[in-house]
Amino acid sequence: AMEERLNAVRARVRSFPDFPVPGVLFRDISPLLKDPAAFRALIDLLEDHLRASVPPIDFIAGGCLDSRGFLIGPPLAQRLGVGFVPIRKKGKLPGPTESVSYTLEYGKAELEIQSDAVEPGQKVVIVDDLLATGGTMRAACELVKRLKAEILECLVIIELKFLKGVEKLESVPFFSLLQYD
Repeated sequence: AMEERLNAVRARVRSFPDFPVPGVLFRDISPLLKDPAAFRALIDLLEDHLRASVPPIDFIAGGCLDSRGFLIGPPLAQRLGVGFVPIRKKGKLPGPTESVSYTLEYGKAELEIQSDAVEPGQKVVIVDDLLATGGTMRAACELVKRLKAEILECLVIIELKFLKGVEKLESVPFFSLLQYD
């Protein structure tokens, strides 16, 4: 059943060459979001993984670089009966925030989290749709660590293995559902 679910998810990822820039093969999850059965299979797989492999969680955090991480985080948090904490591009969150700047493939960016999003010692899983060079996920980890929470895992749908992003995460546990070389 797990293999069937995985195949259903994999079948709904499209590839677009030369987007957003020449030489980049973009992995598009839009068809996955359009297909309720495939999307349910995705959330099932992530939920099963977290329940089996990770100690009890206080929060799912996500959002990150673009909005696609938001599409996975809240339904996954709901399934697990925990809260969801947004991590956003700078300037999108009200109130006191922590921010960190990081380097992207094509420039610099800044991520923010609200200062009261998590308490010291709380256990967090950071979710995003994709791990590429690892810069965004590393910045998200930095924000959660600044609030003195414990990161149990970084979780993504797609890992682009050839970019070696996982090396940037150092000792933080990491899980990807689909890997592309």
